[in-house]
Amino acid sequence: MSEILATRSAPDVIEINNLTLAYQGHPAVHHVTGRFLPGSLTAIVGPNGAGKSTLLGALSGQLQAAEGSIRFGHAANGMLAYLPQQSSIDREFPVRVLDVVLLGAWRELKSFSRVTALMRSRATEALAAVGLVGFERRFIGELSVGQLQRVLFARLLMQDAAIILLDEPFNALDTRTADDLLQVVLTWHREARTVIAVLHDMNMVRAHFPETLLLAREVIAWGDSTQALAPENLARARQTSEYWDERAPWCARPNGAGAIR
Repeated sequence: MSEILATRSAPDVIEINNLTLAYQGHPAVHHVTGRFLPGSLTAIVGPNGAGKSTLLGALSGQLQAAEGSIRFGHAANGMLAYLPQQSSIDREFPVRVLDVVLLGAWRELKSFSRVTALMRSRATEALAAVGLVGFERRFIGELSVGQLQRVLFARLLMQDAAIILLDEPFNALDTRTADDLLQVVLTWHREARTVIAVLHDMNMVRAHFPETLLLAREVIAWGDSTQALAPENLARARQTSEYWDERAPWCARPNGAGAIR
């Protein structure tokens, strides 16, 4: 039986115990155990199809585990902000930029309550922080990929969450936009927020992310980025991914490859 629990024993720590996530009875993420410490900045990396976004989906509460548990240091309600991949955003929906950012204030809005002048002011400040002054009344369908990502980061700023989950936040962005939004992430880290990001740019990870979870359906390495991204670990991740059998029965590996420890 899976569970997402809250405990007061260790504030803000996220503990994962024996977590398995599955599609149609086959593990997509397999027996993951570890923890994210308060204020940590962690990259989740690994080969394509390694289960990175799947794990982030479970941390956000959008996916139910087949086995194991995720425990938060205290009540998760309202303290967690999640940025999905842009492909999940309907850009044809006729919504204006300011309204998207205001969605980040959902914790403050009660049923049928009105958006306050203070909320609008904060939303405008969040847009300024990501370089979008004057974009408030534009529709999201009018924006470039980079501009839309800046809007979504502004929404995260409005949420003011202690834990921030980012799924490929810099994918397909121009260099300037990626650099600007990376600075937002680093500011969150300096503010002692817990930030977890699925990333592909190993140079960015080595330069800016102190902690790395190297995933290939199972944990290959988790800890200091320099050690986690050692050549032998990256080679093992590639090998584990190549030998994974999608048709294998529950908890089985072909020819013993990637045996569970």
